[in-house]
Amino acid sequence: MSGEAAAPPARKLPQITDETEAFWTGGKDGQLLIQRCSQCGRYQHPPLPICSSCRTETVQPGAVSGKGLVKTYTVNRQPWLPGLDEPFVFAAVELDEQPELYVFSNILAPPDAVHGGMRVKVCFEHHEDVWLPMFELDRESGNDG
Repeated sequence: MSGEAAAPPARKLPQITDETEAFWTGGKDGQLLIQRCSQCGRYQHPPLPICSSCRTETVQPGAVSGKGLVKTYTVNRQPWLPGLDEPFVFAAVELDEQPELYVFSNILAPPDAVHGGMRVKVCFEHHEDVWLPMFELDRESGNDG
């Protein structure tokens, strides 16, 4: 996994809860942490207090590869916050660990370089006590995106 991405000047940060803390802070150690059920092995995101598949309370965060592909995306051209650069790409990234396991985040690439099926890998943007998972082109995947 990559190091930290350069932080933009403005960003609204998520509220950290007991269930989401691992996801928002795992980047400190360079890890994308996704909740997984120890009973049935199913990953789920966003985190929930119980497994959405087998309904047990045996869920806990675990490191994933941080690699996946862009399933769909949109290009935002609206300046939502002063200092937040636009345009930017917001995408549904399907992680390699499981079909339909999505993380919604920014793709750190020029909008015209992003396409569905593009291989990406996680990187992190550090703000205060939060490491925001972002995605960049995965040049090690054997394709050029």
